[in-house]
Amino acid sequence: MYLIVGLGNPGKKFKESRHNIGFMALDFFVGDKEKWHYCKVGKYLWVKKQINGKEVELIKPQTFMNNSGFAVASAQKKIKVAIENILVVLDDMDLPLGTIRIRKKGSSGGHKGLQSIIDYLKTEEIPRCRIGIGRSEKIDPQKWVLQKFTKEEKIKVKEVLSQTKKILLQIIKEGIEKHLGTYKI
Repeated sequence: MYLIVGLGNPGKKFKESRHNIGFMALDFFVGDKEKWHYCKVGKYLWVKKQINGKEVELIKPQTFMNNSGFAVASAQKKIKVAIENILVVLDDMDLPLGTIRIRKKGSSGGHKGLQSIIDYLKTEEIPRCRIGIGRSEKIDPQKWVLQKFTKEEKIKVKEVLSQTKKILLQIIKEGIEKHLGTYKI
């Protein structure tokens, strides 16, 4: 059993913002034919799939980024998945757009959504897929992450989402060990 968590903020206002690339990655992974269901108790959207003979639940917390840990802890408890089989997909300002980094553990690196998950699960040993969104030298980071991608960037984002899906499928099939590292598109 795997639990894949995409981080983002709920609502139309944030739908295609840089901070929501985790949601975008899961939406791309699931496709248009699957319907997301709402878990009222855990406050998250979820889809369950069978992939390579393995059960996979994908969730998008609806608690806003800074309290994502509540939804993840709730889902983890409900489906009884081991922490090493949780994979968090999130944005990273310190990676340029077009870069994906897979790690088994580590600090939050200042990402408040990941920090919330670390706090709720009481461990930094949570696998994660960081997707680079780049950083602006002119715009404050808190405003930058809430901006939408430019028309030119959206072309790169589509490539990144496609590559992220391939990597996630490989991790489900073969485990995370073979896929640790940095990928550049």
